[in-house]
Amino acid sequence: MGIIKTDIFSQIRLKYNSFTNTEKKVADYILENGEKVVYMSITDLAYACNVADSSVFRFCKSMDLRGYQEFKIALAHSISPDNQTPHLSSEVTMEDTIEELSAKILATNINALTETYNLINGEDISKAIDSMINGDRFYFFGVGTSLMTALEAKNKFMRITNKADCIIDTHLQAMSAALMTEKDVAILISYSGSTKDTLEVAKIAKERGAMIICITRFAKSPLTSYADITLLCGANEGPLQGGSLSAKLSQLYLLDLLYAEYFKRTLEQSILNKESTAKAVIDKMI
Repeated sequence: MGIIKTDIFSQIRLKYNSFTNTEKKVADYILENGEKVVYMSITDLAYACNVADSSVFRFCKSMDLRGYQEFKIALAHSISPDNQTPHLSSEVTMEDTIEELSAKILATNINALTETYNLINGEDISKAIDSMINGDRFYFFGVGTSLMTALEAKNKFMRITNKADCIIDTHLQAMSAALMTEKDVAILISYSGSTKDTLEVAKIAKERGAMIICITRFAKSPLTSYADITLLCGANEGPLQGGSLSAKLSQLYLLDLLYAEYFKRTLEQSILNKESTAKAVIDKMI
C-alpha cells in the first residue's frame, strides 16, 4: 500500500542530489515526461535517456522499488488527478454516463486497431507465414493475459492444421522450447516484452535455432532482442490497466491476419482440415 501513497515526483526531487549522473538523466526525463513514461518499456525509457536498461533498473532500486514495473505503478498513481481513480484510462472519468463510456471505449478500441493496422509490415507478415508453413510445428507462448491470447490462436489454427500448439504451464513451456529445432517456430505474445517467463522461453528457443516471432507493443524491449520477426500491436496499456481488451484486440487482429494469410497459402489442405474438424464436433451441437 506504500506505493499508492507515494508521490514519485516528490521522492525523485528529494533523492535527486544522491543520484549518479546517469540516474539524474533518467530522473530529469521522468520529471518532464511522466505521462509518457507510464506507457514506455524499460528499453524505450533507456533509449530516450541515452542510457542502458540496467541504468534504469538501478534508478528504480535507488528509489527503493523492486523494479521497473513497481516504479510504473507508483508513477501511474502519482500522475492521476485527485478526483479520478488511476485504474481508469486518462479519458474515462467518474462522471461519464453509460452512453459516454460506451463511446469512449469504442474509440479506444478503434484507435488501437487503427494504429496496429498502420504498424503492419507486409514483408514481415509474409516471412512469418513462410516460416509457419515451411516449419514442422509452430508454438504459441504467453503468460497471464497473453496466455489467453495464445490459446485463442491455437484454437483458431488447430482447425486448419495439426502443426499448431500452445502449452499452458510455464515449466512445460520452457521444456517444450528446449526440444525445439531450427524447423520449428516460436510465436511469443507479450504486451510489455519484458515478462520473465516469456523471455526465458525466447532465450531457450533461440539457442535451439528456432524461428522467433514476437507480438508486442514495443519495438525495443528485452523480448525483441531475441526476435527474427517483430509484429507490433498499437494499444496503450498502463501498469494499472493490465489485461486491457484494446491490447488483446490488437494482438488478436494480428493473429487473425496471420490465420487468413496462412489459410490462403494452404487453401486446399486448410479447407479439407476445416471440414474435418467441423465434422468432429458436429454431434456435440443440438
